Amino acid sequence: MVDLAGLEIAGVSIGGIETCLEVPSFKLAFDIGRCAPSAILHPTILFTHAHIDHMGGVAFHAATRALRHMPPPTYVVPPHTVDGLHELFNAWRRLDGSDLPHRLIPLSPGERFQLAPGRYACPFDSVHRSRCQGYGIWSVRKKLRSEFIGAQPEEIRDLRATGVEVTETIEIPELAFVGDSRIEVVERQPVVTTARRLILETTFLDDRVSVEDARSRGHIHLDEVAERADLFQNEAILLTHFSARYRRHEILEAIDRRLPESLRERVTALLPG
Repeated sequence: MVDLAGLEIAGVSIGGIETCLEVPSFKLAFDIGRCAPSAILHPTILFTHAHIDHMGGVAFHAATRALRHMPPPTYVVPPHTVDGLHELFNAWRRLDGSDLPHRLIPLSPGERFQLAPGRYACPFDSVHRSRCQGYGIWSVRKKLRSEFIGAQPEEIRDLRATGVEVTETIEIPELAFVGDSRIEVVERQPVVTTARRLILETTFLDDRVSVEDARSRGHIHLDEVAERADLFQNEAILLTHFSARYRRHEILEAIDRRLPESLRERVTALLPG
């Protein structure tokens, strides 16, 4: 479990092997590569793309929730994956003899999905080898309009009584998750660099894989993050999806050595177990 600016993040993300990032307080997870027991608890899964290390556990998730008499899960997915997912579930229904109840929600970049009162998810395009989308999680709040700041409570009450709108709605990007992507997502999607918290894939860390090779595989190299350090306005950043070639100490050493201090002090690594 990682504390990311007051928000707990759990799960695993190893490049090409398995990704499932859980946000327990939001009752959701991003992707299900294999489906850890803890992921069963989350009723909403936001899927980024259909590579098996990100979507391979979806049928197990649905089946296990049904076995435990839990409500059917909701899967928010890129629209182009819907037909294939229907085929996958129908195949497992024939093989397993169970219903695998679930709700499938296709959601395109720019569209919104209401997660809870005052909170919604909105996808954005990532830049991977195959079509992929990240997600921003936004909170919606009411705040006192600037012209009424400092007014006495009875004044505010009287204004409301006469029909004056004393509050305004603000939308705050609480979390951004890029899924699998090349570094262009940082430059093209404002929510990635302005969200309070960012979960960013950084698959390759050192000279064993060059920046050019990382790009050809549709992933981010740590050196590309360092080069764009000034772009990140985030309060806290979680780096994930490290290649299985890296050991825990190598990940920490690379981050310490390659990132400038201004960025490094806001970065946490999701280390392999």
